[in-house]
Amino acid sequence: MSAEDLGAIWLTLKLATLVTLLLLLLGTPLAWWLARTRSPWKTPIAALVAMPLVLPPTVMGFYLLLLLGPQGPLGQLTQALGLLPFSFAGLVLASMLYSLPFVVQPLQNAFAAIGPRPLEVAATLRASPWDSFRHVVLPLARPGFISASVLGFAHTVGEFGVVLMIGGNIPDKTRVVSVQIYDHVEAMQYANAHVLAGCLLLFSFVVLLILNRQQRKIVHD
Repeated sequence: MSAEDLGAIWLTLKLATLVTLLLLLLGTPLAWWLARTRSPWKTPIAALVAMPLVLPPTVMGFYLLLLLGPQGPLGQLTQALGLLPFSFAGLVLASMLYSLPFVVQPLQNAFAAIGPRPLEVAATLRASPWDSFRHVVLPLARPGFISASVLGFAHTVGEFGVVLMIGGNIPDKTRVVSVQIYDHVEAMQYANAHVLAGCLLLFSFVVLLILNRQQRKIVHD
C-alpha cells in the first residue's frame, strides 16, 4: 500500500470511530424518546431519521452542501462552528446525518423490546429515572447498543456519495477509503484498487458475522 492508501485508511477509521461515538451519545436519547413517546410528532420525526435509508447519498450531499455552504441558510452558523463543507468537521456532520438511522433504529427496537414492566419494578424500589435507565435499561439493551455500534461504524466506513459531495477529495483531510478506491479506478490502477476494495470486502464480511452471531445469541437467550 502507498502512503496515500494508508492515510485514507487512517482517516476512514478516525471518521467512523468519531461518528459512531457521537451518534451513540446523541442517538440514545432520541431512540429512547421514539421508543417511549406517544406524541403525534413521533411519526414525522421517525420518518426524518429513516430518510437516509431511501434517499440517494448524492441528493443528501447536494442539499447539505447548499445548506452548510457559506451562502446557505446555515452558512454563518456553520462557519462559526467550523462545520464548513470540504473540511473534516463538515465530513463528520454529514456522516452523522447519513448514518443516523443505522444507530437510532437498533437502539429504538432494543428499548421498545424491554417493555414497561422492568421500569415499573424499579420505580417501586424508589429508583430514580436515571438510576432505572443506567441499571435496568442499559444492561437489557446491550445487544441493541452492540448492533448500533457495529452498523454505525460499518456504514460510515462504506460511505461514498455523501463524503464525496461534502468532503471532496483532499488528501489527509477528507479523502476516505471509498474515495481513494474511486481515484485508483479512475487512474486505471486496478491492483491498488483491488487491495483497498478487498479490505472493505473482508471488513463487510466480518461485520455481518458479528451481527449474525449477536442475533443468534439474542434468540438463544
